[in-house]
Amino acid sequence: MHPPLQTGHLDAAQPARLDRQALLDTARLLQRAAQVGGPRPMLRGKKLGLLHGTEDSSDVRHFCSAAHELGAHVAQIRSAFTPDSTPSEVQDTARMLGRLYDAVECQGLPPALVEQLADAAGIPVYDGLASPSHASADLARQLAGDEPLADKRRYVVQAMLLATIS
Repeated sequence: MHPPLQTGHLDAAQPARLDRQALLDTARLLQRAAQVGGPRPMLRGKKLGLLHGTEDSSDVRHFCSAAHELGAHVAQIRSAFTPDSTPSEVQDTARMLGRLYDAVECQGLPPALVEQLADAAGIPVYDGLASPSHASADLARQLAGDEPLADKRRYVVQAMLLATIS
């Protein structure tokens, strides 16, 4: 049996860990829904922020695709943080993100910075959720079917979004 999956950094009101089996079950439901026309827009009206430090990448496209397919709106935000950014700047930015978005995905940012953002944002903050190096990619390999791994990763990312965004 695997331990619960770390989802990234979530606020105290959300579960800090998610059950792997529940995520896989949801991902399988999403996989079946895709085979018969696609999932319902269960995140319609939700606003997600995508804070990244690089130009458009496959991880950015992967996250946006997964969220849009569920009906969420994704705003891409270029990170202006530097190693000289003060804790006050990080906290102020995190609080603003928490007011504007239902959740934030961070890509290509130092883990310590993501943790600082998560501590002050008051919303789910993910650390590379759509990245192939995230633990979610391991779950995708457990999904049956002959679909490309990228599609399976999308189902797991969607399952994680559904599990953590109210």
